[in-house]
Amino acid sequence: MQRRHALAAPLLAAPLLAKPAQAQAPAIVTEEFMVPSGDAGIELFVRNKRPDNLTSFTPNRTLLFVHGATYPAHTAFDLPLGGLSWMDYIAGRGFDVWCLDIRGYGRSTRPPEMAQPPEANPPIVRGEQAVADIGAVAAFVRNRRGLPRMMHMGWSWGSALMGRFAADNPTLVERLVLYAPGWLREGASLAAGAAGGTPGAYRWVTQAQARERWLTGVPERARATLIPAGWFEHWAGVTWATDPEGLRRNPPALRAPNGVLQDSAEFWQAGRPFWDPARVTAPTLLVVAEWDRDTPPAMASAIFPLLTASPGKRLVMLADGTHSIIMERNRGALFQAVQVFLEETIA
Repeated sequence: MQRRHALAAPLLAAPLLAKPAQAQAPAIVTEEFMVPSGDAGIELFVRNKRPDNLTSFTPNRTLLFVHGATYPAHTAFDLPLGGLSWMDYIAGRGFDVWCLDIRGYGRSTRPPEMAQPPEANPPIVRGEQAVADIGAVAAFVRNRRGLPRMMHMGWSWGSALMGRFAADNPTLVERLVLYAPGWLREGASLAAGAAGGTPGAYRWVTQAQARERWLTGVPERARATLIPAGWFEHWAGVTWATDPEGLRRNPPALRAPNGVLQDSAEFWQAGRPFWDPARVTAPTLLVVAEWDRDTPPAMASAIFPLLTASPGKRLVMLADGTHSIIMERNRGALFQAVQVFLEETIA
C-alpha cells in the first residue's frame, strides 16, 4: 500500500547551511507505505520524502529515522512548523529520507493487547521486537532502492534501538545519528514516572502530562519562549489524532506501549546496556540539548568513549533546548548539527 504526492519544499528565511542559489526549490515527493513486519497481522507505517529529480540512490544520501518511547515518528520528524518539517529540510538538500512508526505507535498496527485494558497483559513491544521492526523496514528500503546499506537515526529510545541495530548489523549501516541517546540510569525515567505503578501492556498519556514532561528542567526565564506559539498545540493535535480510541476519552489520551519501561527496568536501571557501542563500526554522531531531563547530556558523554570502533565519531551539545528540541525555537541548531555530519567527508 502506498500514497504519493508532491509539494514545493519551503525555504528557510535564513538557510541553516550555505547552498548554491537556484531559481526554484525542487519539488518534494512524498510516499507512504504499510510494510509487513514479519508477524501476522502487523504492518508498519513508513513515510518517504525526496526531491522529485532524485533518481539515483546512494547509501550516503539515504536516511531512516525512528522515534522514541511515547510518540510516533511522522508527527514530529515530518511536522511542518513555520512551514518546514525536518524531513522537508533534509530532503530539500538532496536526500532520500524515511521514517517509521514501530508497531503500537502512530499509524502502524496496534497489537491486540492494546484493545484490552492495560492491566490485562504485561508490557508489550519490547526492544528486541522494535529492533526487528526496524530491520523489516530497513530491508524494505534497501530492496526498493537497490542499496547495500544506508544511514540510520534514532531519537531517545529510538537511539538505543538504532544503536543495537548498528551493533548487530555493521555492514548495513553507513552512518549513525543518535539524537538524545539514553544510557544507564539511576531511578526511573520521566516516561516511567508518568505511567505510575506497575506497568501494564500500555499507558495512557494526556497532552497536559506531555507538556509537563517536556518542560521539566527548563529554567523559568526560558519557559515562555522555548516553544513558539501554536507549535505544541499543532504537534499534540496531529499526534493524539493517531489514536482514535484515545480521542474518545476525557481528556483525550494517547496509548503508548510499555515494553520500553520494562526494558528500562531490566537493562538501564539494572546497569545492563541494551546495546554495545564498541560493536558499532559506522561513523556516529551523538547530539543532545542541555536541558534534556529524559536523557541528560551525561548519558551521551558516557556513550562517547565507548564508541571505540566508530571512525569520525562526534558529540554535540546544543544550548537552550530540551529532549524535544526538534520542535522548539532552536531546532535549527539540531538540523544544522545533524546535516553537517550527514554531508561531510569522513576519512
